[in-house]
Amino acid sequence: MSPSFFSGLSRRTLLAALVMLPAFPGTLVPISASAQTVTTDSPLPSWNDGAAKQAILNFVAAVTREGSPDFVPPAERIATFDNDGTLWVEQPGSTQLTFALDRVKALAPLHPEWKDKQPFKAVLENDMATLAKTGEQGLAELVLASHAGMTTEEFEKIVIDWLATARHPRFKRPYTELAYQPMIELLAYLHSNGFKTFIVSGGGIEFMRPWTERVYGVPPEQIVGSSIKTKFQMRDGRPELFRLAEMNFIDDKAGKPVGINEYIGRRPIAAFGNSDGDLEMLQWTTMAGGLRFGLIVHHTDAEREYAYDRTSPFGHLDKALDAAVFNKWTVVDMKTDWKRVFVFE
Repeated sequence: MSPSFFSGLSRRTLLAALVMLPAFPGTLVPISASAQTVTTDSPLPSWNDGAAKQAILNFVAAVTREGSPDFVPPAERIATFDNDGTLWVEQPGSTQLTFALDRVKALAPLHPEWKDKQPFKAVLENDMATLAKTGEQGLAELVLASHAGMTTEEFEKIVIDWLATARHPRFKRPYTELAYQPMIELLAYLHSNGFKTFIVSGGGIEFMRPWTERVYGVPPEQIVGSSIKTKFQMRDGRPELFRLAEMNFIDDKAGKPVGINEYIGRRPIAAFGNSDGDLEMLQWTTMAGGLRFGLIVHHTDAEREYAYDRTSPFGHLDKALDAAVFNKWTVVDMKTDWKRVFVFE
């Protein structure tokens, strides 16, 4: 998938479109149980000893130790995590964008006219440069053409089936196997210390809910994401919720603190991200009273995963990387701070 496609479209436009797109069926592949649990007495076993790991341990110790001046009651121990690039791989493009393009290809046999009509022709020919030139209007056409009325339950099944069959172009594995083992351990470690963990992502909330508990141990009610409007109606005597081709909320950048306030109702004391899309969430979390913790995953390992930051169209990390210095956020160097990236290593 060419980076030129992503640079030709705004992130907001991509997010607005992606929450509406269904895909095609298959069978769900279970992820290894070792990806969900820490199987050693040592906390964060996939992290190398160093400043990043120690900062996490020090923060958790300070806010959970009764009598500490920084003690935080369990009810207020809220931690928020971005998803793409923070908890699982987001290169060479977001998983949900791949999901959307696959949907167009799956529907193509029902629409022979698409082979000569843009932007569908570009998708079917894997011509991402031409697709990028169609801009926001082209992406909107893909959304309208590929989205059909369906219930939330039908959409959930479609997501699960797609994840079972889709494979990452580089690693040739299901996307759910490309969650970062160190971050899964971190989620479990925080949970074991009385934290309630939430995923706060620009991705579609109903795209994430079917699998986050199985992969991350984070249940669907603790997912905050972009969403479309749904409509209640009776169909064949049954109450159903139908997904509509209309945006409800975009949970990205300045939208993340808004989403946290609306869905969670408490300001987090810890936030974890990897890009400028997480800047406002990190600011909202850490620029408040009491001990707070902010962390950025910096992708520096081209051999085991990818290396990218300031010039990447996905996971663009520029302003937030500079802000980390002034705000004393922990920056994780993937290459040096993680013993392993994925559970299968």
